[in-house]
Amino acid sequence: MSVSPMAERFRERFFGGDEHPYRTFEHEVRRALQSGGSLLDVGCGRSAPVLRKYSGIAGRLTGLDLVEFNGLIEGVELRNGSISDTGLDGNSFDVVMARSVMEHVADPVAAFQEVSRVLAPNGTFVFLTANFWDYASIVAKAVPNRLHPWIVERVEGRAPEDVFPVEYRCNTKSRIRRLASDSGLRIERLDYLGQYPAYLLFNGPLFLAGTAYEKLIGRFSSLHWLRGWILAVLKKD
Repeated sequence: MSVSPMAERFRERFFGGDEHPYRTFEHEVRRALQSGGSLLDVGCGRSAPVLRKYSGIAGRLTGLDLVEFNGLIEGVELRNGSISDTGLDGNSFDVVMARSVMEHVADPVAAFQEVSRVLAPNGTFVFLTANFWDYASIVAKAVPNRLHPWIVERVEGRAPEDVFPVEYRCNTKSRIRRLASDSGLRIERLDYLGQYPAYLLFNGPLFLAGTAYEKLIGRFSSLHWLRGWILAVLKKD
């Protein structure tokens, strides 16, 4: 992606001191993960970059994804599978994490039940997902999935083979609460998070307009439901 120098200056000026939702997500995983515990990363990616950050903390690191992996990773068990059908033993993970995965889940009931099944008693499910009511999600839902690889490659620079269909079937707080309750999971944290308008980095004036919008919905709690991300921390009783 080509980043506008003007947009980059605006990002540093208006968001330079903010914690990115990715970091908030990682902190929640670290808080839930006891030393020597077992960690499953659902949708870990070809090289499991986030999962590898917990090397030396977790006693067992397992990455799960539908894609082909780039190769073996020392100390990491890599498996092909989906969040709805992991093929893993029940009650076997202290923490399950998923970043930017839940918006792609076609059968959220099966996904939540499967996560609950593989979690050990008192285990924690931490996920960060796009908010259905974010403007980027609304646009993505309106655009046919077959066009997404072409668009994402030009806007974000991501390879087409790493772009997956969006579903947004568990991307509101009310839906998450219902799915969690039906799967034996208790909500510990469920928050809206915001960040800089990443999709507008290619254009300075558009980025500034997006910044004004982000600052507005971040300032008033009554508008937080429009923020870009939902962070969920769920506990298996």
